[in-house]
Amino acid sequence: MTGYPTVPAHPSFPEMEREVLDFWATDDTFVASVQARDAGPKGGNEYVFYDGPPFANGLPHYGHLLTGYVKDVVPRYQTMRGRRVERRFGWDTHGMPAETEAEKQLGIKDKSEIDEMGVAAFNAACRESVLRYTDEWQAYVTRQARWVDFEHDYKTLDIDYMESVMWAFKTLWDKGLVYQGFRVLWYCWHDGTPLSATETKMDDVYQNRQDPAVTVGLRLAAPGGDLDGAQALIWTTTPWTLPSNLAMAVNSDVDYVLVEPTASGERYVLAAARVAHYARELGEEPTVLRTFRGSELVGLSYTPPFSFFAGWPNAHRILAADYVTTDDGTGIVHIAPAFGEEDKVVTDAAGIETVVPVDGVGEFDARVPPYAGMQVFDANHQIIRDLRDGTAAYVQGTLLRHETYDHPYPHCWRCGNPLIQRAVDSWFVQVTAFRDRMVELNQEITWVPEHVKDGQFGKWLEGAHDWSISRNRYWGSPIPVWMSDDPAYPRTDVYGSLDELERDFGVRPIDLHRPQIDELTRPNPDDPTGASTMRRVPEVLDCWFESGSMPFAQVHYPFENTDWFENHYPGDFIVEYNGQTRGWFYTLHVLATALFDRPAFRDCVAHGIVLGDDGLKMSKSRRNYPDVTEVFDRDGSDAMRWFLMASPILRGGNLVVTEQGIREGVRQAILPLWNTWYFLSLYAGAAGHTGISRTDSTNVLDRYALARTASLRDEMTAAMDVHDIAGACALLRDHAEVLTNWYVRRSRERFWAGEHDALDTLHTVLEVTARVAAPLLPLTMERMWQGLTGGRSVHLTDWPEQLPHDDGLVTAMDRVRQVASSAL
Repeated sequence: MTGYPTVPAHPSFPEMEREVLDFWATDDTFVASVQARDAGPKGGNEYVFYDGPPFANGLPHYGHLLTGYVKDVVPRYQTMRGRRVERRFGWDTHGMPAETEAEKQLGIKDKSEIDEMGVAAFNAACRESVLRYTDEWQAYVTRQARWVDFEHDYKTLDIDYMESVMWAFKTLWDKGLVYQGFRVLWYCWHDGTPLSATETKMDDVYQNRQDPAVTVGLRLAAPGGDLDGAQALIWTTTPWTLPSNLAMAVNSDVDYVLVEPTASGERYVLAAARVAHYARELGEEPTVLRTFRGSELVGLSYTPPFSFFAGWPNAHRILAADYVTTDDGTGIVHIAPAFGEEDKVVTDAAGIETVVPVDGVGEFDARVPPYAGMQVFDANHQIIRDLRDGTAAYVQGTLLRHETYDHPYPHCWRCGNPLIQRAVDSWFVQVTAFRDRMVELNQEITWVPEHVKDGQFGKWLEGAHDWSISRNRYWGSPIPVWMSDDPAYPRTDVYGSLDELERDFGVRPIDLHRPQIDELTRPNPDDPTGASTMRRVPEVLDCWFESGSMPFAQVHYPFENTDWFENHYPGDFIVEYNGQTRGWFYTLHVLATALFDRPAFRDCVAHGIVLGDDGLKMSKSRRNYPDVTEVFDRDGSDAMRWFLMASPILRGGNLVVTEQGIREGVRQAILPLWNTWYFLSLYAGAAGHTGISRTDSTNVLDRYALARTASLRDEMTAAMDVHDIAGACALLRDHAEVLTNWYVRRSRERFWAGEHDALDTLHTVLEVTARVAAPLLPLTMERMWQGLTGGRSVHLTDWPEQLPHDDGLVTAMDRVRQVASSAL
C-alpha cells in the first residue's frame, strides 16, 4: 500500500455508511466472514446463536432495533475470535397476530364471520398477510448494518418446521406430559380462545379499568339456630357471574359476626374485620349479636342470588377455602366455579359439577333466560338493576351496595378487549411435573444481568403452572390428535410425523394447516360396527409453543440434521427484552427441559425497555420518539448503535430515546476516532510516509499509547466475553479520549515533523482499535480500517492478539493525566 487515501475532515457519516453497505453487498462480505471460519470436527468451532423470530405482519420498531444491534455485535465479535457463526433469520408466522392482521384486511369483526367465509379462505388471507412486510424488514435490518442470512430463513409455516413441532407434541404425549383438561383459564371472548399464563403476564396486559362492584345478601338456612334467615354478605367485581353462583366460601380460622343494624329488622353475617367498611349500610355501631369462627358457617345451605340453578346437585352450601381473606369485600366469597380458577378447585373437591352458561363469544345461553344473548359485561347493568328491584321471580338475593371499583384488569394482548375467566376444554403441558428440574437447569444458564437468574426468571419458574397450549382458532400448527366421534367407542391417536399420517390415512399431507389437515379421517379401528370415524380435534397450537420449538424445528430435527443438532444443543447465545422471561425464554426452557433434559441456551442477555423522549412507552399517536429512518439519514446507524449499546439498557435498565442522546454517540466515539484517523492521514501524507504496524518505538508517549491499547484489547476481550457490551463501549470511549486529548495532543510536534515512530505508533494503535471497535461501530471502522491497511474488510480479520504490556508505565502516565486534568 502506498499512501493513505484522502480522508474528509467533516464526512457525512450516513453517506459513508451507505457506501460501505453497497460495498458489502457487492463484495458478499458477510458470506465471506462466515465461510472464512472452519466449523471444526463435528462443528465444534461453531458458535450457535438463536435469532428469535419476529412476527412478520408489522413494521419493525425501536425494540427490534435495540435487540437487532445486540444480535449483530455478539456474532461479529465471536467471528473475529475465530468461531463460525451462522445467522439464520426466522419469521414467526402463526397465531393471533397474523389472524388479527388478516381480520383487519378482510373487515372481519368477530369469529362467526370467519366461520361463514370458511377456514380455507381465511387462512389463505393469513398466509398472504404474514409476509407482507418482509421487504421492509430486510431493508431495515440491512440499513442497521446487521448481518443475517435471509436467503436460508425459516418460517414457522413451513411444513418441515411444523413437522418438528408435531414431533415435539407427540414426544411430550408419549412421556405423559400432555393431557386434555377442563380448567378455568383467562379467555378472550372476542377471539374465542383461551390464553396461557404467559400471555396474561405480557407487558400492558393489565390496564386500569372501572367495574361495578356489588355487595349482595344471601339468606342462610340454619334451622333452630340464630343464623337461620340471616343474610350472608358476598362481594364481587363481576356481577355477571352471580347467575352462575353455586357456593360461598369462608375461611375457617377468621372471625365472623352476626350483626343487626339499628331498626333494620335484618341480620347480616360478614367478617368481623369488615364491619366498619359497611358503616354506611349497617350503621356506625351495629349491634353485634355474636362473634364466631368461620368453621361454624361451613356446611350451611343458603338461597342463591338467582334461581336459575336452584337444586343443582351438592350446590349452594358454604365451603371452607384458605384463600379467603379480609383484605377487601366481606370475608365471604361468591363462588361461580366456571369463572374462577380457585373457585373451581374448591367446588370440584366438594363434588359440585361446574356449569358454564356463557358461550364461546362471551354471551349468556338459554339456561339464563333473562340475559340470554347478552354479552357478559353488557349484562352487568341489567343484573344489578334486577337485584336492586328485587321483583322478578328469578331474583332471590338482596342488593346491599353498588359502587364503582377501579382496578388493574387483564386485557387481550392481541385485540385489546377485557378478558374473562371461563372453564374450557384445553390441552396442557404438565409443567408442574418437571418444574423443579426447570429450576435446576436454570442454574446452568449465564444471565445478563445476573439477577435475572434467581429473580425475574427463577421466580417465574418456581410458580409455573401447567401450560395451556391449545387455541380455538384457525391459523397455526394443528394439535396432532385424532379422536373417535362416537363416545361409545373411544379412541385417541396422536401423530408425530408425516410418515405416521401417511401410514394411517393413506396420503402424505403437503400442507399441515387447516382445513387440509382436518380432511384426514379414517374409520375407527376400535369400532366393530364401522360407523364411527377418527377426526382431528379442532384446536391449533399456541404460537409460543412453535417459537419455543425453534432450536430444533428450524433444522427439521429429528427428521434431518440429527447429529448437528445434538452436537450443538443448547445454543450459545440469545437476547431479547426482559419481558421474554415470561415469553420466549420461558417456552424455550420448558420444551428443552421436557424434551431433552437440558437448558435451551447457555448465555442470555435480557435487556430493558426503550421509552419515548417523555419517559413513557413509545406511541405513534404521541410521536414521542425520533423517526428511525430520519435518524439513519441524519446521524447514521453507527450513532444509533452506539447510543443503544453504550446505555444501561443492556444491564436491565430502561432507556429514554432522544435525538440529543443519539447525537452524543457521534461526539463520544465516532468523531474522536475519525478525527484521529484524519490527523494521521494528513501528517503522514505531508511526510510522504505510509504507516506500518510496529511496537518498537522507545518514545515514552508511544510506549504509553501502545501499552494503553494493549490494555484496551484485554479489557474489551474480558467485557465482550461476558456480553458486557455497555462496559466495552465505556472502555472504547475512554480510550478515544486518551488517544485524542493526551497522546495526539502531546505528540503534535513529532507528527508535524513527520517522525516515523510517532506515525507508525498511531497507525498501529488505530489499526488495533479499529478491529476491537468493529463489532460496535462496524460501518465507520470498516472505512477507517480499509483506509489504514488497504485490506478487504476489517470484519474478515481476527481479534487482535495480545500486545506488549507495560502496566507500570500506564499506571504512572494515568496518574500524570489525572494531575494535569485536575489542574485545568
